[in-house]
Formats: sequence, structure tokens, C-alpha cells
Amino acid sequence: MVSLDNAVLARWEYGGKRYEILVDPELVDMFKTDPSSVNIDDFLATDEVWHDARGGDRPTEEAIDSTFGTMDITEIATKILEKGSIQLTTNQRKLMIEQKWQLIVQEIHSTAIDPKAKTPHPKTRIELALEESRFTPDPFKRIDLQVKDAISLLKPLIPLSFEPVRIAFRISGSGYGKASKFLRQYLDKEEWLSNGDWACIIECPPGMAGNIIGKVKGIDNNSDVKEL
Repeated sequence: MVSLDNAVLARWEYGGKRYEILVDPELVDMFKTDPSSVNIDDFLATDEVWHDARGGDRPTEEAIDSTFGTMDITEIATKILEKGSIQLTTNQRKLMIEQKWQLIVQEIHSTAIDPKAKTPHPKTRIELALEESRFTPDPFKRIDLQVKDAISLLKPLIPLSFEPVRIAFRISGSGYGKASKFLRQYLDKEEWLSNGDWACIIECPPGMAGNIIGKVKGIDNNSDVKEL
């Protein structure tokens, strides 16, 4: 369950009464899109329905059943989110927007490059371009969808390339264990050489190439690296 400190209020007013639940703000968009995709225990801070969650005022079971036609907390949460709204304090909204902003900038920085310079754009440049485009993160919308929105706004302002890069590595057998742990998610081909070295070809987002190469060199300074 999400902690009470990190939860936000979802509220629906019906028949002159408020009905509230405490939910994980990071899962609101997923839950509204497909409730079955979210574990209800992860989504809710408590499995209670409230008239006033902060004041501890709870409706009777009869009132809940009469209002929602069920005692099932998933169905109740679905109706509250469909018909009601999320209640955020000014500080909560500000913090959530700042967190989403940083995640979006980091994702673009790590997955895209300037096609002319062949290097990632500095985060500051991405931020300035987003500000110029008047992009504002949605505190509840999924990050992957917001990254797509941000990229659409950025493309007319700064050159971006997302074409994956292919990198070949030759790594000593002693460095294989540590290196393969993070290379395997990008792995395209691999083989063991007769001298005991491990050779592989990976395909990764262009903005991550420098970081990946740096990690490999940190594990095996004598490794061979070639961008294909």
C-alpha cells in the first residue's frame, strides 16, 4: 500500500455527502485506464471509504452500499475516480509536477542525441526548450505518454535523433559477470572467444551509449569498444 504521507485524496460528492479514498497518485492514470491492471492493495493507502479521510469520519456500510450498490472497494474506487476528482494541496501539486518534469527531462536526455554533434543534449537545453514550448507536466498522466507529448513539442525547436546505436564490446572473462548484468537488456549478439574473452553487440538508445561505454570501461579498462 502507498503510505498515508504520499497518498492523495480522491473525492466524489453525492446526495449531499462526500465519499473519499486515499490513493497512490502515481497509479491514478493506470487505474482509470484499466482498474484490473493495478493491484488494489498497491493503489490504496487504506481499504476504507471516508466522508472525511483527514478527520476520520467514515460512512456506515449501509450508506456505502446504498450509494455505490456494492461493498467491493475496487468498484467503489472506480466510481469515485470516474465521477469525482483528485484533491491536491498546492504543495502536493507543485512537488508532483516538479518530479514529473525531472523524470521527463532525464528520459529525453538519456534516449536522444543531437544528430549533428552525436551527443546527448544537455539537460538545461532540453528544459529551456520545454519552457519555450509551454509544456507543463500532468501530475497524474503516465510518464511514457508525457515523454511522447514533450518530444512532439521539442522536435520543431531542437534537433533530436532516437535511432538506436549498435556497439560491439570485447570484455575479459573476469569482467563478464558485472558487465553482462547491465548489457544483457540491450544484447543483440554474443559469443565466447577462444582466448576466454566475451564478445557482444548491443543496441541501445543513442543518449545512453556514452554512459554504457563508461560503465564497461570502469569494469574492464582493457576492454575493446567499437560503435558500428
